[in-house]
Amino acid sequence: MRNHSSAGSVIPRMKNFLLAFASIALIACSAPAPKAEPAPPIARTGQVETAVFAGGCFWCAEHDLEAIPGVIDVVSGYTGGTLANPTYENHEGHVEAVRVEFDPGVISYRNLTDRFWRLVDPTDAGGQFCDRGPAYATAVFVTPQQREMAEASKAQAQAALGKPIVTPIREAALFTDAEDYHQDYSKKNPVRYSYYRNGCGRDQRLRQVWGDQAKK
Repeated sequence: MRNHSSAGSVIPRMKNFLLAFASIALIACSAPAPKAEPAPPIARTGQVETAVFAGGCFWCAEHDLEAIPGVIDVVSGYTGGTLANPTYENHEGHVEAVRVEFDPGVISYRNLTDRFWRLVDPTDAGGQFCDRGPAYATAVFVTPQQREMAEASKAQAQAALGKPIVTPIREAALFTDAEDYHQDYSKKNPVRYSYYRNGCGRDQRLRQVWGDQAKK
């Protein structure tokens, strides 16, 4: 369980345990996992817009959002706080978040936000899955132009869910990129990432919350 144990420090207890377990599995497993066939490339229009979402562990948010057609790039980082230079060890007041570059000619901001809700448990105000504490709270960070679309998306998702959504729509703030080893973590460390994600119960909880709507 990843918690703030004191101001200015983050102790990723559950994550460290799961990653240590994954390291043992790496030694035991000699055969590589089969690779899925890549999806056909999506024709892009050359347009680029940006969205910022907080969805708990940024490794998972990055992994899931990168899989959406029309998404060009996803960067893990910290936002929403007042520290000038937040880091993984010290991002008190900030949340783990991702900055998403997308092609609005392929997927609109509204549709991207619609997809985001199905990637998180928006009924949980205390963190996400096994990661607890304010650093893992969900949020949608918006520009003035995005706010109305984000609010409409939230209202529609809440109606579909049939429960109150506690995820706030927040004003966009300074976004600081996370350290290099956090970027594309699922691609660089696929076995460790898989053990962490499964051990954290993310997909199981998404199915409980969203049922057949999960990740759609």
